[in-house]
Amino acid sequence: ELIASGRWREVAFKRFDVTLAAEARRPGKAHPISRIVEETRQAFLSMGFTEWQTDFVESGFWDFDALFQPQDHPARDMQDTFYVARPERATLPDPALVDRVRRTHEDGGDTDSTGWGYRWSPDKARQAILRTHTTATTIRALAADPNPPRKIFTIGKVFRRETISYKHLPEFMQIDGIIIDEGATLATLKGTLTEYYRKLGFPKIRFKPSFFPYTEPSAEIYVFLESRDTWVELGGSGIFRPEVTRPLGCKVPVLAWGLGLERLALFRYGAENIRALYDADLAWLREVPLCR
Repeated sequence: ELIASGRWREVAFKRFDVTLAAEARRPGKAHPISRIVEETRQAFLSMGFTEWQTDFVESGFWDFDALFQPQDHPARDMQDTFYVARPERATLPDPALVDRVRRTHEDGGDTDSTGWGYRWSPDKARQAILRTHTTATTIRALAADPNPPRKIFTIGKVFRRETISYKHLPEFMQIDGIIIDEGATLATLKGTLTEYYRKLGFPKIRFKPSFFPYTEPSAEIYVFLESRDTWVELGGSGIFRPEVTRPLGCKVPVLAWGLGLERLALFRYGAENIRALYDADLAWLREVPLCR
């Protein structure tokens, strides 16, 4: 108005310094965990994957048995797994599928394996639990349609009897995925995960040979943190064993991986304690940058 009317010639203007600190503004923004989840979702969707979700309450069959984990494995003890009181029992899938899994455990069935050599119990398989990994979701997706080519991923909460510490919680999130393809190899696996981490801002990745009960060969996944000048382990991967895939009707290679989400968020946002991600510390949340 001053300029339009010409009155600017008659008034005195106060000097001000544009370099001085301005009043802080606190715009609304998504939580760091939500942002990592959405970035992960978009990364896999852009690579042609389909997302799957299943319930938190799972049967021992899908969480353990279908993955060729023996029923006397320590991970199934009360010290490691949360068992559900209501419902105490879950429903098993198609009896023919259950029988193929049973035979694989007992003597190898049709997988050219010797199995575990014990009497498999359907009662243990029916036990209702809080899922201990999101591989229970991807293995359900594999059983639903074992025909190639398919690419599946899932992001969700899992539950384990972990002692709370700066890097462990009894409830946390995982990223799981599988690729079902006749020509799938470890090179495919490495290329896929390298591209995923590149999209999330971690361009350097390497694999280290390891052991996991339901994949062979298996490898741990490490990314390089420029801020700390070090390599850190963020997940496991490999090719599902025939004892896992053949009872489900799949006769081609299946690549699989399970990745930690909270550790990724810690490194991305510079937090030192995993509890900071869930403590609702408004001072910290306000300072987390929207872009990095």
